[in-house]
Amino acid sequence: MRSRGVSQRARPRRSCRRFNAWLGEARACGVRAVETFVEGLEQDGDAVRAALTPPWSNTQAEGQITKLKLLKRQMYGRANFDLLRRRVLLTV
Repeated sequence: MRSRGVSQRARPRRSCRRFNAWLGEARACGVRAVETFVEGLEQDGDAVRAALTPPWSNTQAEGQITKLKLLKRQMYGRANFDLLRRRVLLTV
């Protein structure tokens, strides 16, 4: 989505024309699952458009959080915080 009409200096309303066009096509596609998905996107339309317009991304932070949660799940009930901290630091 980011590569389809959204730029770093974009205004939220103007930069989402292609996204709005896609929503229209998806709404009329005839596949009920896609139409339901579009309805959900439209209910939260301002938030979705706001997420598509900023020039930065939180991908790096999300990746680190996912890695930490995986380690925590693997060790659930087996160790204390000190061991979890040590494993996190050793993986970096």
